[in-house]
Amino acid sequence: MQIVAAKKINYKLKTKVTLVLFLFPFLASVTIFNYIPIFGWSYAFVEYIPGVPLAESAFAGLRYFARVFAVTSNFWRVLRNTLAMSLLNIAFLVIPPIFAIMISQILFRRYSRVVQTLASIPNFISWVLVYSVIFFMVASEASAINQVFMRLGIISQPISILTNVRFAWLIQACISLWKNAGYQAIICLAAISGIDQELYQAADVDGAMSFQKILHVTIPGISSTYFVLLLLAISNMLTNGFEQFWLFGNGLTWSALEVFDTYVYRMGIMNMEFSFAIAMGIFRTIVSIILLTIANTMSKLVREESIF
Repeated sequence: MQIVAAKKINYKLKTKVTLVLFLFPFLASVTIFNYIPIFGWSYAFVEYIPGVPLAESAFAGLRYFARVFAVTSNFWRVLRNTLAMSLLNIAFLVIPPIFAIMISQILFRRYSRVVQTLASIPNFISWVLVYSVIFFMVASEASAINQVFMRLGIISQPISILTNVRFAWLIQACISLWKNAGYQAIICLAAISGIDQELYQAADVDGAMSFQKILHVTIPGISSTYFVLLLLAISNMLTNGFEQFWLFGNGLTWSALEVFDTYVYRMGIMNMEFSFAIAMGIFRTIVSIILLTIANTMSKLVREESIF
């Protein structure tokens, strides 16, 4: 008995060691690419000049942080654009679960798999290709959409959607939804497939219709997954992404499409104001942590569940 117990202990120990070894590359990559670069935050507190060592740079204190909130800076315009885009993306976050439920109701499995594949493809297409396709479809006067609408008599003259500053936020939110909704729907489909089938069988016994099963079984079953996506979206409200807005922004819409990521890049790389750009990045990180903590606390109070 003692020999068997010792073998079980050795087996469990080897299993744990193996799992730790599998986890080590991930921990190493996170440490190298996420934690070690935090040392660069120190440049936000000095008058950094390229080529001058950090120890020899003049101490600036919180000067660059004060400049972030200065009325003369573009901070408030950038903050408005960033929050507007993030709130639109959060509002559209209900669409992927609805799309996932619709796919789950398709009786022909092969057809549903084709729909899943086609819907997820845009997520793996680079923003450069997305911009090229959309520019070909709607941007120029000779674009396909303009030609079709003019032939149908819907419009009398060509329009350029990508230069419309009035609807710039909504247009970019729709483009982002088209690119990401399929992948997010697959996550929700995974949650739907994990729902206990006995719940559906019990609903059938009670005489529930398809809509009633969706309302009382499917939606509660994927609510946890949806709230995780929602919490992550809230925590990333100040991180809209760089490629989309840098590519789609132009002289007519830049006032509405410049967000934190593009602003930090423009100030830090193009204008070489490294300390100011790093201060902006620190501010964004702190606010994101605060937003995630608040959202997680609210979720714990309302749903009695949290992600950490």
